[in-house]
Amino acid sequence: MKIMKNIMKKTIITAFVALLVFSCTDDFEALNTDPNGLTDEQSQADFTNVGGPFKPIFLNLYRYDPAWHTQLQHNLNADTFCGYMAPPNPFANGANTTNYAFIGFWDQFPWDIPYSSTGVMKNAGLIKIRGEERFPLMYAVAKVLRVLGMHRVTDVYGPIVYSKYGLNPTFSEYDRQEDVYNQFFVELEEAITTLSTDPSNTQFANFDLVYGGNLGQWIKFANTLRLRLAIRISKVAPAKAKIEAEKSLAHPGGLLESNADNFLIQGGATHPLTTFNSSWNDVRMNASMESILVGYNDARGPVLFEESNVTPGQLKGLRGGMPLLPGYSAALDQKEDYVEFSRLGDSYIADRTPTTSIQLMNAAEAYFLKAEAALRGWTGAGDAQANYEMGINTSFAQHEVSGDAPAYISDNTSTAIDYVDPVNSSNNINAVSNITVSWDAGATNEEKLEKIITQKWIAIFPDGQEAWSEYRRTSYPKIFPVVVNNSGGTIDTDLQVRRLPFPNSEISTNPQGVAQARTLLGGADNGGTRLWWDVPGGNF
Repeated sequence: MKIMKNIMKKTIITAFVALLVFSCTDDFEALNTDPNGLTDEQSQADFTNVGGPFKPIFLNLYRYDPAWHTQLQHNLNADTFCGYMAPPNPFANGANTTNYAFIGFWDQFPWDIPYSSTGVMKNAGLIKIRGEERFPLMYAVAKVLRVLGMHRVTDVYGPIVYSKYGLNPTFSEYDRQEDVYNQFFVELEEAITTLSTDPSNTQFANFDLVYGGNLGQWIKFANTLRLRLAIRISKVAPAKAKIEAEKSLAHPGGLLESNADNFLIQGGATHPLTTFNSSWNDVRMNASMESILVGYNDARGPVLFEESNVTPGQLKGLRGGMPLLPGYSAALDQKEDYVEFSRLGDSYIADRTPTTSIQLMNAAEAYFLKAEAALRGWTGAGDAQANYEMGINTSFAQHEVSGDAPAYISDNTSTAIDYVDPVNSSNNINAVSNITVSWDAGATNEEKLEKIITQKWIAIFPDGQEAWSEYRRTSYPKIFPVVVNNSGGTIDTDLQVRRLPFPNSEISTNPQGVAQARTLLGGADNGGTRLWWDVPGGNF
């Protein structure tokens, strides 16, 4: 349990970390500094001066190393909030972000990493300076990556520093989330248009950690990303959402179609989840995952997770938001019992050839996006049922269990199961959904959407950030609430957490900017305030 063993050390080095992390107001000189130490003359021939900054962007969209940074960037917030995973260990004496007792040092990492010297904003800025005029195709890819990276940041905090990044020498000015999303759509449109002028160009090949320089694949990805963001704003800005979605659906470059199109960052290092899962024993299956996967007899379950040592032959998750302290209605060895619950599957176990790929989008998601677009009546989306079933088939194929897909798709009886905690029965809870897998043409659009989002939630695992965003937008899939809510009343247990507060690193280095950001938030700077696109009520 690396974090707990080193908490004092990490606290001491917080100041050092702050020196490594560029605040937004410190980037003026950095944006014009070549991190490779090469002169323009030395590097121009092989595009290194433009291509070099791509690698740190790729490796920090979801940080590869050190693993504890990633644990704080994603795992001890979004991965738990969305119902994928849960920690079996009592971090911070049992009161921590996973049960809404926010820890400032933890909660700044989703912000600090994208704005750091190795993050997306600084390095996309370098590419703009060096390549916007001479290498427009490479700069177009950088714009797509900037949107990919920063939509994850705004979907955590709300207002962010974006359009005015690096412009004000006094403080870093924030944009409203609505304005950020509008800028995303402009940048994706520009990038797709530029890439479409010469999709066979190979100048990006030496720097591309996803598609090997295939710009046609980047067009597919950018179109699918635009559709994702259009769907995200469909409740709050339905007219704008329809326009942007239909652009993606009509574009001749297409969307992600097969698992060969999946957006997988080939970073060449072990996935950080392997470290949390195997070496530190800091992450296990969430009870919501067990309820849904086991309830549906889902063949992907034994691929995504291991059998539990507590319940041999079965998958067993644990409730999110437990304090896990001695005296919490359990014996002193409770922690050891929960460590024996289901680990993540073979791809994240150290002695079983763990994956080195970070998945931030797959083709299955594209089909579920199209299924929802069809429900909303958007032109070019196709048939909702056909897309829904294709999404399931594509996901089963990704996990090499295609033979089980037909029976799964036609199952109109299996539902999520009640959760039983074999260590502490006070954590038991009844299932919160009764939907089945099979499509029901006579169901309401709301019922159909619950099916779509539930299957998308399974298919995009382990990207907890995207899963948490979709849960907040739709309230699907229905997942279990935290066992203990330590928010002091700022977060409704049933509604669950909606955002992270603005980070301590920004409050200390950019207090004027944070004060301005709080006026744009539309509520208090706490975990209970909804983001702009997070509109209460039904989805139709």
